[in-house]
Amino acid sequence: MITKHVVVVPYDEQWKLDFLQIKAELSDALGQLAIGIEHVGSTSVQGLSAKPIIDIDVIIKDNTALENVVSALGEIGYRHEGNLGIVGREAFKYDGKEHLRKHHLYVCPKDSPELKRHIAFRDYLRTHPEAAREYSRIKEEGAKKYPDDIEKYIEYKAPFIERIYAEIGV
Repeated sequence: MITKHVVVVPYDEQWKLDFLQIKAELSDALGQLAIGIEHVGSTSVQGLSAKPIIDIDVIIKDNTALENVVSALGEIGYRHEGNLGIVGREAFKYDGKEHLRKHHLYVCPKDSPELKRHIAFRDYLRTHPEAAREYSRIKEEGAKKYPDDIEKYIEYKAPFIERIYAEIGV
């Protein structure tokens, strides 16, 4: 069993600025290798309660750029972790980023189904405040029910996510 403390907090405007700070550092390192850098996940939705960790998808043209991206990110302290079981999404860990908010970094080719899901889910929540409120409630409940079990927390909120995916067709 994975024991990782689950903390969900109310939306914080600072998250937008934190994303921009991380994005600037990534943009400097990646230059033209990245065709986009997207703030995804719950911290990217105004008013949505979230774990205070910024989720970022770096978009690349295709996987032919991946080797150069891995190298460029390595120069600034990121380690490639592989796809961690999710095709179309390469995960990265880091050390020495105390000047930045904690974040999860992924690299996806522009045609990645996982990237499409991230963007579609974010955009749906941004344009459906009632769904964002419901998701906030579910996330807060899940964190209270499973404060020391990230897997159970993820399982608790999965039906909501799957329902939205079905509604938006991703």
